[in-house]
Amino acid sequence: MKMSYPEQVYWGESGEVSADFRPSNTPPELGEAGEDAIHYLATTTTTRGEFGLYRVEMRARAGGPKTHFHKTISESFYILEGTVRLFNGDKWIDAQKGDFLHVPQGGLHAFRNDSDAPAEMLLLFTPGAPREEYFEKVSQLAHATDEERARFFDKHDSYFVE
Repeated sequence: MKMSYPEQVYWGESGEVSADFRPSNTPPELGEAGEDAIHYLATTTTTRGEFGLYRVEMRARAGGPKTHFHKTISESFYILEGTVRLFNGDKWIDAQKGDFLHVPQGGLHAFRNDSDAPAEMLLLFTPGAPREEYFEKVSQLAHATDEERARFFDKHDSYFVE
């Protein structure tokens, strides 16, 4: 398969000032730093749909989502600190700092923090998708009907198999 650069997006001749800097001390958009938190590093809005990048902090024994797949987006995991259990569709892997897992569209996967220590990772979704609403509302599904839950997961391209 011959790979090529994507289609041209910028048509100017001299470049422009358009970078988006996020200082490391920016508080998380969801949750509380040092506990369960999500930092919106680059959303589909800021990247014009190219990707979404999120830093996820998990407290000790935080658990995580069950096995699922996405039809329209890939998901990649890069471990920053601690041990995150990653399911690659075949087996669970105790991923540690520096480990990386890429899951293409349709790939079964899951993640969790089962350890007695906090963990932190980067999540990359490509192409970009509005995952912020998913992160912000998934915890509110506890009292949803099966139909409401199915609609929510379908809207957010998340198909659970267990």
